[in-house]
Amino acid sequence: MTDRISREARSRNMAAIRGKDTKPERVVRRLLHRRGYRFRLHDSRLPGKPDIVLPKWHAVIFVHGCFWHGHGCHLFRVPASNTGFWVTKICGNIERDRIVLRKLQENSWRIAVVWECVLKGKTRTDPEDLAQRLSDWIQSDEAVITIGGDTDEKRLFV
Repeated sequence: MTDRISREARSRNMAAIRGKDTKPERVVRRLLHRRGYRFRLHDSRLPGKPDIVLPKWHAVIFVHGCFWHGHGCHLFRVPASNTGFWVTKICGNIERDRIVLRKLQENSWRIAVVWECVLKGKTRTDPEDLAQRLSDWIQSDEAVITIGGDTDEKRLFV
């Protein structure tokens, strides 16, 4: 299937996609800040430059986009055009996520992954419920938590 828009327009669209400070990330930061948590953003000293770093609790939070990280929810769909490229790209992202999580765990960091589908779409949860769940996790000794709609552990291509 060919693309419906020109190469130049597609290039502009793809260049406009943010890697940092996405809307889901800003929502999670706002929820945490309202509850009194203070954090660093995208700390380059840590593997994977976690979206949110809570040094006081030795905890990091990643806010993953369901498309870019291959979450098996309603927000993910492999594009019909250039399918091979996208499958390879997303599989690479998933593998990189695994490596980063392993390195962080080896350095005793506690890890939370919040999937985009928790914040929008048909599996969206109440923001205060998400804030409470994250707060409970931060205050606990639990090493890893994944928060993601009805498909917490489901990832495609794996």
